[in-house]
Amino acid sequence: MATHGENLKRIAINSIDENAIFLQSVGEQLWQNPELSFEEYKAHDLLVSALEKHQFHVERSYLGIQTAFRATFGDSTGPNVCVICEYDALPDIGHACGHNLIAEAGLAAALGIKAALKVPGAPKGTLTVMGTPAEEASVGKILLTEKGAFNNVDFALIVHPYPANLSSPICYALLELQVTFCTAATNWEGSNALDAAVIAYNNVSVLRQQIMPGDRVHGVITNGGTSVAIVPSVTVMEWNARATTTERLRELEPKIISCFEAAAMAAGCSVEVKQLSPLCKDVLTNTKLASLYCENATQLGMSYDTKPTVTFSTDMGNVSYAVPSIHPMYIIGDGTQANHTREFTMVTNTPAAHHATLTAAKAVAMTTIDVLTTPETLEQIKAEFQQKANH
Repeated sequence: MATHGENLKRIAINSIDENAIFLQSVGEQLWQNPELSFEEYKAHDLLVSALEKHQFHVERSYLGIQTAFRATFGDSTGPNVCVICEYDALPDIGHACGHNLIAEAGLAAALGIKAALKVPGAPKGTLTVMGTPAEEASVGKILLTEKGAFNNVDFALIVHPYPANLSSPICYALLELQVTFCTAATNWEGSNALDAAVIAYNNVSVLRQQIMPGDRVHGVITNGGTSVAIVPSVTVMEWNARATTTERLRELEPKIISCFEAAAMAAGCSVEVKQLSPLCKDVLTNTKLASLYCENATQLGMSYDTKPTVTFSTDMGNVSYAVPSIHPMYIIGDGTQANHTREFTMVTNTPAAHHATLTAAKAVAMTTIDVLTTPETLEQIKAEFQQKANH
């Protein structure tokens, strides 16, 4: 005999299936109208209209961020689960990270969870759908977190298309820096700001031998001077530093800055180091929540690799430091198309990709129902979070 939770899961799955054509059309419209970070006006309006159509209470331009939104449904006396949507695209190559599918998955999971919560005798709870812009700029969720968007959330879930099924991806912590070298004099009695940039680049190259294998440091010269006939008085570089944990990144940061300061000293220049965006943290995968997701995904025919695998950076990391979270990946394509390529863009609007997206969304809905129907599970999830977040 099926349990109450199993019956609710079946209702959630049926709701997603019944809305499959509508959900796919949302993903297709997003794909056809790619918008850059903080410019996702069409995506914002499309998604909030879809949520309003399904009787969610929607707050547009949430917390003063024009293309963010929050939609809620349910009883505020129970736990608050947050399903997250992303929907920004990349320059020139569109939805090469599949954010059109992430939004489709978030909307689908929300419709499934809502259908289950409406059943008489269903557990009390609030369903929040958070529309988070500018993931490609690694900042949207950071701003929302800093503004308190997740203060009353008990746990958060998002799924992401990828060339493999990963339940616990390692997502790099990320620091973005701008380095400016200046000199007052630029003749044989002075100095050359381009020398400082070149020395800085070489200093970091040498440093790479002494950093942990999982760390990454990438830099480019964005302004190396104006003419070969003019000794550069100002040069500008941009650098990304990544590490598999936020703690490791904070240990790496002063070593990198020392490379810039030493270059300035050697070249006789001044140096200014500016942080371009808030530090993007690594993702603290909640293993209890991830194991529930894997169990449900397996029931739906998905096979998951539970081994932690290094992937990319995401502002979901900052959310995971605020509330218990998961960020599982699900495969689209044949596994050879990498994110942030034109090839990946093409597979993010195929029938197979939409089918995989709705399957992942079902696993999100089923996982949510598991937590809402077993209060002790939520206690375990929160206990694990407190241990990790306070480490």
